[in-house]
Amino acid sequence: MPIKIEEKRILIAPLDWGLGHATRCIPIIRHLLETGNKPIIAASGRPLLLLKAEFPHVESVEFEGYNISYPEGSGMAWKMFQSTPHILGRIRAEHSELDEMIGRLKLDAIISDNRFGLYSDKIPCVYMTHQVMIKAPFLETMLYRLHADYMRKFTQVWVPDYEKSGLSGDLAHKFPLPRNGQYIGSLSRFSPSEDELKTDILVIISGPEPQRTRFEKLVLNQLKDFGGTAVAVLGTPDKDVDRVEGKVRIVSHLNAMQLEREISSARLVVSRSGYSTIMDLAALGKQAVFVPTPGQTEQEYLAQKYHRDGTHMMMKQRDLQLQKAWDSRSEFSGFAQRASSEFKQVIDAFVTSLS
Repeated sequence: MPIKIEEKRILIAPLDWGLGHATRCIPIIRHLLETGNKPIIAASGRPLLLLKAEFPHVESVEFEGYNISYPEGSGMAWKMFQSTPHILGRIRAEHSELDEMIGRLKLDAIISDNRFGLYSDKIPCVYMTHQVMIKAPFLETMLYRLHADYMRKFTQVWVPDYEKSGLSGDLAHKFPLPRNGQYIGSLSRFSPSEDELKTDILVIISGPEPQRTRFEKLVLNQLKDFGGTAVAVLGTPDKDVDRVEGKVRIVSHLNAMQLEREISSARLVVSRSGYSTIMDLAALGKQAVFVPTPGQTEQEYLAQKYHRDGTHMMMKQRDLQLQKAWDSRSEFSGFAQRASSEFKQVIDAFVTSLS
């Protein structure tokens, strides 16, 4: 049974870059609820819709994100460089907005998932990231030092990975953690299960626009010619789609319980190589074909890492061939089940310290 702790009001604020930052906040929110605390969700757009659907009775507030858009091509590094003034401006703005939120929402603490400006000298603030080192085509050491300056502003830094044999490779292990940092184990909304395999391919479509739509069109076109059974999850919680075309089910969004069942019962998963997805697949012990978002260096690095070690196949989006991926699946081992509850003890210790 979870240990009961004096109720605390804790703001949970994920970055609005795809849905991964929001999905990995789900186990944190669950545990806070189980231990009698009051999580308050602060997000916008699809991340907010996803978390409100998952926790309809949890208090939530609209909180503007960074609104980073992807380029039409693969020049993400140049796009991020161009967006730097906008991002820095939003960081300053969210930091200045925080004092008012602390008073208005009567907050006891904050857990920020990769939102740089949510630190305060009024209440304890946690910063969560798996990218201690920000993967980039150049200037990685300089970016690490800049990131470390932000991390030191927070009370604690949580890294959702294992200290040894980690899932994130260089991202959380190449450079040292800040003094206020600690590994908290893998962070997944899913638990290992032994569901019967009933679907050949499950495709999880996700990520910011316009690449999410491009990935969707590519996948749905190829599934028409795939001979087996398939499910395609479109990653659009703001829409209501659930239809069957031949042996293919197409659904706009699934909640955590529904998606867990679909992943567990799929022989092969095709998805982006976002880190939250990797933690979910590791928890369930699944095999995947990773299709990194074009130009996103972190996803490209992770997909290449797992392809090289023979765990999962990598296919670039422009080269995606679902039939070839299916036929070549025996060449890769997939994950052994690896779930963790380590993060729960870290949360409990943090909440206890608030008293």
